[in-house]
Amino acid sequence: MSIADARSRAPGHRAVPTGAPVAAAPAAVVDALDARVREVVRAQGVDPQRDVAAVRRIAEDAAREHDDLSMTGAVAKLVDPVAVVAEVVARVAGFGPLQPLLDDPSVEEIWINDPSRVFVARNGRHELTNLMLTQAQVADLVERMLKTSGRRLDVSSPFVDAMLPDGHRLHVVLEGITRGFTAVNIRKFVLKAAGLNDLVELRSMTPQAAAFLTAAVRAGLNVLVAGGTQAGKTTMLNCLAAAIPGGDRVVSAEEVFELRFPHPDWVAMQTRQAGLEGTGEVPLRALVKEALRMRPSRVIVGEVRSEECLDLLLALNSGLPGMCTLHANSAREALVKMCTLPLLAGENVSAKFVVPTVAASVDIVVHLGIDAGGVRRVNEIVGVPGRVENDVIEVEPLFVRQSGELRRTHGMPPRIEAFERTGIDVHGILQAG
Repeated sequence: MSIADARSRAPGHRAVPTGAPVAAAPAAVVDALDARVREVVRAQGVDPQRDVAAVRRIAEDAAREHDDLSMTGAVAKLVDPVAVVAEVVARVAGFGPLQPLLDDPSVEEIWINDPSRVFVARNGRHELTNLMLTQAQVADLVERMLKTSGRRLDVSSPFVDAMLPDGHRLHVVLEGITRGFTAVNIRKFVLKAAGLNDLVELRSMTPQAAAFLTAAVRAGLNVLVAGGTQAGKTTMLNCLAAAIPGGDRVVSAEEVFELRFPHPDWVAMQTRQAGLEGTGEVPLRALVKEALRMRPSRVIVGEVRSEECLDLLLALNSGLPGMCTLHANSAREALVKMCTLPLLAGENVSAKFVVPTVAASVDIVVHLGIDAGGVRRVNEIVGVPGRVENDVIEVEPLFVRQSGELRRTHGMPPRIEAFERTGIDVHGILQAG
């Protein structure tokens, strides 16, 4: 299939160039250098995934030897040795044709629908690239990516979530579950914000909203971050966690390690899939329970999806401050979902218990979204005063986005005494400006 055909099959998406051209050297020359570098890597016992610098040094030496040999006329001279070295390093130590996309800071996500349809996301927008792979290349890339994570993909386990060495998240669905071809998705870890002030600079929220959320975290309020896919929930959770006082002990539980924030006393845990014998699985619910045995001052759950929500609620209701993320279309829908997920834990769990528990456990809900230009925004921040009327949890809007701006409303946050104990004048913060 030609590139033009690939473009025509994806109307509305523009094709974009990827990677540095290696047309300066014939494929046979690059293949020969690739084989030579792999031979030296094996002979020296270099781990290409962990020591990329050593692989690059070996590739540069091989390129120089090739150029020296070209003076005799035995081989053709390399017109662009830098591009050739980059290609060989990507093949041996990186992830081949995908490496330029992984190295591109503007690319947020990469996904492969089939070998001729490789897409990327930039600034929240989807683009079809002109990268054309083969089925063997994709299979080899997936195998190499999973090798670094220690996770497996086979007929008995056709889905996998894994973390790449650079912190990018890999998700693969095996052919048979998907129609026609194995689906590959790589969500890159792009650090654009390390704190709430960084989100202000990115115009995701106002300085007043950032000051309030910082105060809420310091005061130990329980925060629920909600939004759709790619709305920036994990980034927001990282920024909130960065505001946790250094004297607190933090324990986090995630499906795959994604949280990254500076803290001197932090234990991070991730789930584990079952082994070949069908044993050894460690689900997220087990991690939440385990976290409570580790003397935490704060507990963070990367994302609640199922019955682990019940264990988190029980922890928050016992006075342990915590935070988590959740997929939802609004702050109110996030609370409704928090009331629904614990029911999956068992038939003996009833809504009469869950609804008031959610109302008493969740203090702040931050809802995120993506605007028409692909920019991630804080759409609303609401307080949960703990009141329930006709099985509906009441909320107090604190900040609401109107006419494109996040504006302060007249609502007041819950647990004012928690701010006072910490020495925070929350009234002054909310009245500022």
